[in-house]
Amino acid sequence: MKFLVSSSVLLKNLLTINGVVATNPIVPILENFLLRIDAAADHSGDSAAGMLTVTASDLQTTMTTQIPVDASEGGSIAIPAKLLLDTLRSLPDQPITININTETFGTEILTDNGRYKISGENPIDFPKIPSVNKNLSVELSSDGLLSAINNTVFATSTDDLRPAMTGVYLQLSADAAGAGTATFVATDGHRLIRYRRNNISTSTTPAAERSLIIPRKALSLLKAALPEGVPVQVDLSQANASFTFGAGGAPSTQLICRLIDERFPDYENAIPANNTNVMTIGRADLLNSLKRIMIYANRTTHQIRLSLKGKNGPSPTLTISAEDLDYANEANEKLMCDYDGDDMEIGFNAKLMAEMLSNLSAKMISLEMSAPNRAGLIIPADKEEDEEILMLVMPVMLNTYA
Repeated sequence: MKFLVSSSVLLKNLLTINGVVATNPIVPILENFLLRIDAAADHSGDSAAGMLTVTASDLQTTMTTQIPVDASEGGSIAIPAKLLLDTLRSLPDQPITININTETFGTEILTDNGRYKISGENPIDFPKIPSVNKNLSVELSSDGLLSAINNTVFATSTDDLRPAMTGVYLQLSADAAGAGTATFVATDGHRLIRYRRNNISTSTTPAAERSLIIPRKALSLLKAALPEGVPVQVDLSQANASFTFGAGGAPSTQLICRLIDERFPDYENAIPANNTNVMTIGRADLLNSLKRIMIYANRTTHQIRLSLKGKNGPSPTLTISAEDLDYANEANEKLMCDYDGDDMEIGFNAKLMAEMLSNLSAKMISLEMSAPNRAGLIIPADKEEDEEILMLVMPVMLNTYA
């Protein structure tokens, strides 16, 4: 078995799926890439157009990528991922020939002036690619899916004792005409993000609804691999989800992940209603002020105090302050804002709040509050069409209302 391919093209595609490969996998074969050649020989028997499919897996998540190559014979082999990647990284861009002995699984990489021999493994030991029975199919733009991932995945929990919160909850609904809505939700118990995308296209009629939890690792891999401006086909079964996409619209990369089979918290009841105190402020102004003030906050709690004055003052003002009693450090800043509500003081974790603001792109944001002991809602004042973002952050108790 032999094929010819560009070293840079092969490297680029392998780097796309390399994040799946675990450092210390449960099964040793998972340290390898599975390479499979589907060749179509021409009538002369010379090399012809073929397709190289490379697979990486950690049993929970599987990624495949397809690369056109010159090959006259099909076959498959498992090759150590790190060794192959390190070799390709060190090579200049050039055509390389890879010879594979399907009996001994010895592999040779031939370049213009070099020969590199790698000991491969039997491909039969590599896990099979999971099948996805399409209960529901949805098409999203890669830009929309990237926006959903960027706005939610950072807020997932790292606590394995609460597995449902280690992934992003996805609610899909479709009407009889095939127009649908996708709602992505992430929470770690201290904050909650709800990202909603309207007017997605589904293949399900009549009307249908589906909810599932996608693992954080799978979404992080998608974030790194998705190109801009291409359609993404999402196929869902009872246990797995599949994401298929490719550059130029041609499907070439697929990610299949096992869904988290747990019950997600009832997030709708956690979102407070009747928030009568509303502050509107520039996102960058608030974020930069938070970054400066949090330097002086307690290093464990990251607690900052927001003091809002509106009705009783000449003009609405926001005072952000922090103090670290252990070291007698303190700081405060005043910012101009639009504020409609009662004078109030409320405490937040500055680190969490700054991370939430950093993931928004809006110029202006609204902070909606009802009371100092209830959650605040961060909502972008300007947003894209067919997009809705809500960020909830829990308050921290201040001494003033203890």
